[in-house]
Amino acid sequence: QVRLVESGGGLVQPGGSLRLSCAASGSISWINDMGWYRQAPGKQRELVAAISSGGRTNYADSVKGRFTISRDNAKNTVYLQMNSLKPEDTAVYYCNAEIIRLGVGRRDYWGQGTQVTVSS
Repeated sequence: QVRLVESGGGLVQPGGSLRLSCAASGSISWINDMGWYRQAPGKQRELVAAISSGGRTNYADSVKGRFTISRDNAKNTVYLQMNSLKPEDTAVYYCNAEIIRLGVGRRDYWGQGTQVTVSS
């Protein structure tokens, strides 16, 4: 089994910061891309940021310059540092990882989601 466990969500005022973490655990041979998605009420899930195993990053235009994705391969953990938060960043944030498991192959896994609310 593989689990992705997120932490770090919460309520923050506009202009504030939050740091999300997502740790993958279980019988993992290798992790390719890791990323963060978000889904606001009534909207489709969208990619926020992604990072390859080699550290190459990709960001949604709406978060460029404000959010930073990073990872610690030794800990199978991905982070999302969110600065200058805006009310429109309010959403449930989901961690995603493409994981290779011996005998199973390559699959996408998702965390349970963590709520981020930006409000005064």
